[in-house]
Amino acid sequence: MPRAIWKFSVASLWAIGFWAPVPTMAQTIATHRIPASLAMEAASEAVSSCAAQGYNETAVVVDADGVVIAVLRGDGTGAHTLDSAHDKAFTAASFKRDTLVLSQNSAIAPLAKLPHVIFFGGGVVVKIGDEVVGAIGAAGAPGGNLDDGCAHAGLKKIQDRLH
Repeated sequence: MPRAIWKFSVASLWAIGFWAPVPTMAQTIATHRIPASLAMEAASEAVSSCAAQGYNETAVVVDADGVVIAVLRGDGTGAHTLDSAHDKAFTAASFKRDTLVLSQNSAIAPLAKLPHVIFFGGGVVVKIGDEVVGAIGAAGAPGGNLDDGCAHAGLKKIQDRLH
């Protein structure tokens, strides 16, 4: 290699190494997800809990982003319960609060115009510690408070296995 090219190469490498930004470690956010098997158990328990009380229920379980993991439409439920249960779960996950609690806050009523947001009882947040990892939505009983109880039954079924 001619001497001039060699000097240029060494100088270039030194400058690149000296002036190049120091690579930083990639930063990521650690998140947890509800396994599909537990999501199905929660949905099944919500539906069967309501059925035991004489209500035809649909349950939807979503992850922390509001994406559906599991759906179970109970026997005899109306088609509208699929959307209602989904929207309750989506709202709970998005707002990180149970929808029964949200329904009591009139200041947020204008937000009900957002797509898939509904402020009726039946959406229950699923947490691991303080981290929201998803939500359970239940619809079909004759009242949001009853839907809320069925969604809580689903949560209770899996709560001790979330970690």
